[in-house]
Amino acid sequence: MSKEITVTGANFYAEVINASVPVLLDFWAPWCNPCRMIAPFIEQVAREYEDRLKVGKINVDEENELAQKHNVVSIPTLMVYKDGKPVFTQAGALPKNEIEKLVKKYL
Repeated sequence: MSKEITVTGANFYAEVINASVPVLLDFWAPWCNPCRMIAPFIEQVAREYEDRLKVGKINVDEENELAQKHNVVSIPTLMVYKDGKPVFTQAGALPKNEIEKLVKKYL
């Protein structure tokens, strides 16, 4: 789990629901400026917490059904899954320290 993974409808169950550690999901799109702004923060968190956290990226343009299933209406949206269930959702760009703060609550 040394870096972010791409989460799709095909691998969602295996990568998120069955994960042995909490999962931070980043719902994003390539054209989204705030998404691009927080991307380096998400990548840093993925590296810094690689032993205790899985970080998944969901491109809402390619995985519209997953975005709809999770009621994602604006991006970026960050979601934390723990023990196969969503436990946190936050829409909007966050600074790195806020992303770390939310992740630490579920480790």
